[in-house]
Amino acid sequence: MMTALIRIARPEIRAGRRAALSVALLALGLAGCNTSGPETTGSIGDRPATSRQDVEALAERFNANPGDGRAAVAYARALRANDQISQASAVLQQAALRNPKDTFLLGAYGKSLVEVGRYREAIDVLANAHSPAAPDWRILSAQGSASAQLGDQVRAQGFYEAALKIRPNEPSLLSNLGLSYALSRNLDQAEQTLRLAADQPGADARVRANLALVLGLKGRTADAEAILRRDMSPAEAAANVASLRKLAAEPNRLKALSKAGGPGEG
Repeated sequence: MMTALIRIARPEIRAGRRAALSVALLALGLAGCNTSGPETTGSIGDRPATSRQDVEALAERFNANPGDGRAAVAYARALRANDQISQASAVLQQAALRNPKDTFLLGAYGKSLVEVGRYREAIDVLANAHSPAAPDWRILSAQGSASAQLGDQVRAQGFYEAALKIRPNEPSLLSNLGLSYALSRNLDQAEQTLRLAADQPGADARVRANLALVLGLKGRTADAEAILRRDMSPAEAAANVASLRKLAAEPNRLKALSKAGGPGEG
């Protein structure tokens, strides 16, 4: 994985860090890791750290019955909250193998595969996590995430649009769709979609950062900086904009990103 362009000096500014990280990730070609939460691209959610005692209790419950899907999900969430993402996915894999028809468990496992970068496997698992008769917008979003990471932006956009029919104006979906448009080099459509996302009541710093990213790529750095200042200090916003200027000045880099949509797996 490449080193992030943007550094956040003060760890206590969580919203600022998430926003800066969002900008840095797409700028580096890691689109799809931009937001968090099970309904978004490549993540199973930001959660408070779980105490060691609680993790051990959940581990004991899971180890007593690895086929208990709900116990597996609870244990995996605790592991992920403590940044043990690969271990969380391994726990879900064990439970999913024992419960191949449990769509809730398959959905959790598929999302974890997206988060750890196993996108092709994620697509296969997520395809069985819901049915056309009862589609789940969160699963559709995760399928879009995996497709985007593999560079298939047309397919990714189809998944996001299908999810939006179920969950209209969901800011995380609109944000991911906007980023996919950006990777398709359709910056006008990306800006329009991300502005709609940012206007939603549930929009957070990460959504606004993605809008700032697209504005920066379009050369509108003053507008981008004004948006970033809503969630970070002037110095942090300026650092983000400086990085965006460098990216916008590298047309070959942008062309490569639009073709790749991010790394193959990672």
